[in-house]
Amino acid sequence: MAATEPAGEPAEHFAGEPDGLQRLWTPHRMAYIRGENKPTDKQAGPGCPFCRVPDGSDEDGLIVARGEVAFVVLNLYPYNAGHLLVCPYRHVADYTELTEQEVAEVAALTRTAMRVVRDVSAPAGFNLGLNQGEVAGAGIDAHLHQHVVPRWGGDSNFLPVVARTRALPELLADTRERLAAAWPAPAKG
Repeated sequence: MAATEPAGEPAEHFAGEPDGLQRLWTPHRMAYIRGENKPTDKQAGPGCPFCRVPDGSDEDGLIVARGEVAFVVLNLYPYNAGHLLVCPYRHVADYTELTEQEVAEVAALTRTAMRVVRDVSAPAGFNLGLNQGEVAGAGIDAHLHQHVVPRWGGDSNFLPVVARTRALPELLADTRERLAAAWPAPAKG
């Protein structure tokens, strides 16, 4: 590639030499890499995204469903399309600190999340998990959250390994809208 631009050549002509590779640009991932939206401390309140999100609209917070003591939200930095988090409203870090009502509702919302994602996206399986503590992989370890990650055959390819990038086929707002629309209405009791 020339170091200087010849007269009359547009700058984009020198944006790179053709090499046969297609590029997948994911600039939104820089927020995650830089640690944006991470808690400012381990305390409950506006510094914790899982405490902050329920105070706004479902659309802005990517909330799919709300229960009495827990809610379901799309992961802002998903491993796969439809990656959901089931969170208690209460700021609690450890599974053993949940109340019986929170344990029951997190479990029930997780089951419903799996059913809804199956209906909407037809995954071949799921990864479910709670990462307890930073050393165990919790990106936000101060506020418990259960991962519900839909999986399809062949959904993991070279991108996560080589480029630390995920290719997602749908915008988060569109995924939230489809899942929220398919979520069953709460039972009247």
